[in-house]
Amino acid sequence: MSRPRILLADPNASMRAMLTELLGDEFDIVGAVQTGAEALRRSSEVCPDLILLDVVLDDMNGFELGNQLQQKVPALKILYLSMYEGPAFVNAAFAAGASGYVFKSRAHFDLVRAIIAVCRGEQFNPLGDLRCQRA
Repeated sequence: MSRPRILLADPNASMRAMLTELLGDEFDIVGAVQTGAEALRRSSEVCPDLILLDVVLDDMNGFELGNQLQQKVPALKILYLSMYEGPAFVNAAFAAGASGYVFKSRAHFDLVRAIIAVCRGEQFNPLGDLRCQRA
């Protein structure tokens, strides 16, 4: 099986660099962008399997971008990676058609597992996982 191709979209350059370092051994990072416009353009150019997308970008909110990407590239999996940990953000991501949501505070623990799950066609919901851990 080929390695999943991932496009990173985050406004913070150091976060993009950290994600490239964290994920580069297991996945093909095919681009790293900071704006929604760049993400739209690059997604057509590099045909990723998954976009790892922040909720807030320099030029638009990530939910708007997710909707545009789904219309443009319906097979693209969308996994949000965000500092916003409230249920309202997680629910909004899934309502917008996301396949998963990971809290940045838990990226080192959850991100690889979430990417694998989403690429298999599963959803990754951090709120569900947290409830299971407390039980």
